[in-house]
Amino acid sequence: MFYVYILKSKKDGLLYTGSTNDLRKRFTLHNSGNVFSTKNRRPFELIYYESYKSEKDARIREHNLKMRANALGQLKRRIKDSLII
Repeated sequence: MFYVYILKSKKDGLLYTGSTNDLRKRFTLHNSGNVFSTKNRRPFELIYYESYKSEKDARIREHNLKMRANALGQLKRRIKDSLII
């Protein structure tokens, strides 16, 4: 399985979107400071993920969430209560 995930920084409250084939390992890497793009924003909480059988589908979804404000906005409206916590 491949996963698209959204993390929320407990430090600054901002979101990070990524994809992986091992969600538990990747989450641990983010929180341990081993991911360059997020090491200064930890700790994180996992607030959302989607699973895909195809890596290509997961990468396309990740790209859409990062590059299309409409896609991310729609998702944020669906999970609005999760973003507050």
